[in-house]
Amino acid sequence: MEGHGGGLKRDYIRRMSAQSDRQRLSVVIITLNAAHQLGDCLASAGFADEIVILDSGSSDATLAVAARHGARASVGPWLGFGAQKQKAVSMATHDWVLCLDADERVTPELAASIRATLAAPDRRAYRMARANRFMGRVLRHGEGYPDWSLRMFHRAHARWSDDTVHEKVLTAEAVGTLAGDLLHDSAESLATYLAKQDRYTTLQAEALARTGATAGFARIGLSPLLRFFKFYLFKLGFLDGIPGLVHIAIGCRNSMMKYAKLRSLRSAQRRGNLNAP
Repeated sequence: MEGHGGGLKRDYIRRMSAQSDRQRLSVVIITLNAAHQLGDCLASAGFADEIVILDSGSSDATLAVAARHGARASVGPWLGFGAQKQKAVSMATHDWVLCLDADERVTPELAASIRATLAAPDRRAYRMARANRFMGRVLRHGEGYPDWSLRMFHRAHARWSDDTVHEKVLTAEAVGTLAGDLLHDSAESLATYLAKQDRYTTLQAEALARTGATAGFARIGLSPLLRFFKFYLFKLGFLDGIPGLVHIAIGCRNSMMKYAKLRSLRSAQRRGNLNAP
């Protein structure tokens, strides 16, 4: 009869074999003055084989926090969201990458799903549900959930777009789905959130203007209304209470302001052409 020690040895060998067969994973994060958020993010990603951070010139303790958690950090110029994230991906040691923001946390359920998937991946890119905490409440309806986010991929088969804002991962292959949530746990104030959204709508309007897009009454006046009915009623956003209402209302405002700013830019372009010699 085999002793208890023999059984423990077999279990250890099986675990080590499974770990050696698993695809290695790099967690990739871009940062700027994220010291107050980064520690919790890095702690939740401790299961990764390496953590790579590309910082764009933080003046706080972001790099010190990264060092305490054993992350490999570099500093480089800001390239825009899409290009910055793709640059960070190119710095990873391993081909499988999980891209996170400093105010996101990998839940234990998602971490377990990632580990299990990397033991035998059947896709080259995976999405996950993102749960957004807003005004102290984790949103579970409306546009706040499931907020599908493609964040884990093999970098030979997917890449970040070059969009300066609202960047996305591009792939021509089928996308798998991971179990568990990615928690977006922003601690910013409502005023800070609104200021950030204002910057985003400006960047979006500028990007649209460069393509020659235009904005009339339908886009400026009707798109916010359609957005409200879609997310507050059909997607049950009302079940998230006051935070859900405010979150959707801000999204509707963003939709209107993006196109209003686009119309203003296009008008300025036309005046400039008329005044040109």
